[in-house]
Amino acid sequence: MNIQIFGTAKSFDCKKAERWFKERRIKYQFVDLKKYGISRGELESVKNAVGLQSLIDEKHPYVSEISYLAYDADKFEKLFQEQERLKTPIVRNGKKATVGYCPEVWANWE
Repeated sequence: MNIQIFGTAKSFDCKKAERWFKERRIKYQFVDLKKYGISRGELESVKNAVGLQSLIDEKHPYVSEISYLAYDADKFEKLFQEQERLKTPIVRNGKKATVGYCPEVWANWE
């Protein structure tokens, strides 16, 4: 497995995801979105796996700015430009991905 966790260091769900993988001795790479961000290709891969709507953090104060955009391409571009609006943690395992804390899905990854 080649696990990548994208998130922020202060996010409670990101810490829970890291702890879940540590407890099972599964190696992972943590990428801080505030420091390094996520590449367009990686974000596109995650979008293809989980859908665009799953990537949007509904608790973000300015979520309505994305909701009002008519086209998915515009929404994707806005999310890529302003990555603090992404729901975290984003966990990738090759072509598979999850958004949020999903241990029931991670347990089935081999």
